[in-house]
Amino acid sequence: MNRRDLLKLTAAGSASPLIALETVAQQPNWKPKLFDAHQNETVIALSELIIPATDTPGAKAALVNRWMDQLLAEGLPTQRNAFLAGLSWMDGYSIRKFSKPFVKLTVADQTKVLEAFDLGTEPGIDSGRQFFRMAKGFVVRVYYQTEIGFSELNKGGRVPQSFGCRDGLHG
Repeated sequence: MNRRDLLKLTAAGSASPLIALETVAQQPNWKPKLFDAHQNETVIALSELIIPATDTPGAKAALVNRWMDQLLAEGLPTQRNAFLAGLSWMDGYSIRKFSKPFVKLTVADQTKVLEAFDLGTEPGIDSGRQFFRMAKGFVVRVYYQTEIGFSELNKGGRVPQSFGCRDGLHG
């Protein structure tokens, strides 16, 4: 798939996320284009911590990792390189702190890593802080372009009345 087709799918995803999701993520024998197996598992763990399953499906159920793999593989090299470098930096930090890569940590320790990145209170953690900001933004944007995320946007009347039709003629 070339970048132009991917952009069309992404634009279509805003109006019809199911079409883009089926095309990009729900292939039966899906294999990452960019991520290796370890990176893919790390992205799954990371994205699920950012948007966890609660009473609603989280990032893992929405296959956010697959979208991210596709978008990064087809996207700008600078963004791709920054994301991959951030994954590597996060693993290095996890190994220094807990003697294991991020994906092998307990959820509690993974959360400690992300909290450290989010708060930025440790010296020398700027790379982790920048990566976590980028990852959060990317995960959220991708999640809400999936069918699951799109459905969550208006679940239970979450869209304010001001966005609705005021004349009562349109349902």
